[in-house]
Amino acid sequence: MKRIIIATAGIAVGALALAGCSSGGNSSGDGVAEDGSLTLTLSGWSVDTTPEFQLLADAYHEKNPDVTVEITDYDPTDYNTLVTADLAAGKGPDIITQKEVKYVTTFQEGGQLLDVSDVELPEGIGGVESYEVDGTAYAVPYRQDSWVLYYNQALFDQAGVDYPDGSWTWDDYDAAAEELTSALDGAKGTFQHSWQSTLQGFANSQNDADILAGDYGYMKPYYERVLALQDDGAQESFNTVTANQLTYQGEFGKQKAAMLPMGSWFVATLIAQQSAGEADDFEWGIAPIPQLDDSTTGTDATPVTFGDPTGFGINANINEDKVDAAKDFLAFAASEEAATDLAEIGITPALLTDPVVEAYFAVEGSPQDELSSFAVQTHETRPENPTSNKTAAVQNILNDMHSAILSESQGVDDAIAEAEERVANEVGLD
Repeated sequence: MKRIIIATAGIAVGALALAGCSSGGNSSGDGVAEDGSLTLTLSGWSVDTTPEFQLLADAYHEKNPDVTVEITDYDPTDYNTLVTADLAAGKGPDIITQKEVKYVTTFQEGGQLLDVSDVELPEGIGGVESYEVDGTAYAVPYRQDSWVLYYNQALFDQAGVDYPDGSWTWDDYDAAAEELTSALDGAKGTFQHSWQSTLQGFANSQNDADILAGDYGYMKPYYERVLALQDDGAQESFNTVTANQLTYQGEFGKQKAAMLPMGSWFVATLIAQQSAGEADDFEWGIAPIPQLDDSTTGTDATPVTFGDPTGFGINANINEDKVDAAKDFLAFAASEEAATDLAEIGITPALLTDPVVEAYFAVEGSPQDELSSFAVQTHETRPENPTSNKTAAVQNILNDMHSAILSESQGVDDAIAEAEERVANEVGLD
């Protein structure tokens, strides 16, 4: 399944939606006309509900009328597999969107990405290191999601619980979840989605841990506290979430949970769903994610969280006559101008300057309080996935561990020990 979408002159700003997770592909000819005009193909996914690709394509075309950007719309479920197959067959798009950092080395080791170290990037842009292998850059970030805490102000008011104020540790979060659950009629204090990221991402980043080191004992306290929340009924159990296929959008958007740890991409989704009536109409806010201890709490400190960038790389087999234009597109996508355009539709860009943040919170339906602004722009965002050819294998093992612990089919200590043994034997870390 492939669709080619040509850059046109407008984007519906109302098409706010999720971004940063999945895709599908297509091919094009050389794409260079005798008059010097050319066509660049760009891989994307779920283009109908992920407006960032068309926005960037249109904005670049407007600045460079001789360059048309066609989006190859891949199926989101098998994006990396489909793009890899197209590249191997010599028919991949010119510009390859890097959906997941853990697959960067797959493309790089396959000789499928061009060296883009000479693309000039603005100072302060995030996520650059995630695309570097042995000092060479193989992609450029254009967005950088970070995990924050969403909270329903109406449910907090109803329960008589104080809003998050930026000073919370996980102990404070747990206590609030328990108090909210006790005071609310049917709604849970919080919702944790089933992904391993929702726990392991925080454990890794806040302990400054390296999953390629093969030692995962530091995750134990995080699992113990989440198991306690499940057992006390302060959040839905992992088994209920998976068996009933509960979505974080539905649980928070329909006010079944008062809090939600989730990536910053959810801002655009929630605004869009409230506007369309797919989510309830209620006031909400964003707070920094709770911290391991109080050394990184408070608005005079920098909270530690996690998140991977999304970036653009260039097909190593691109027509050489299109290389300069492709690199220019990458530079544009990373620029403050493009970042502002992305912010205006609720996407979190890799570059967060004052004008970009102002545009982000100017979107109708976004929260307007100071803490929300602080949470979005102030954080140390550590990568979820190290740039390594061993990352995917390790993450698969850690996902098995995650499911075993939260389903309570295996004890925390036993599951961690088994994961450490599997990583040592199956991945063979140095």
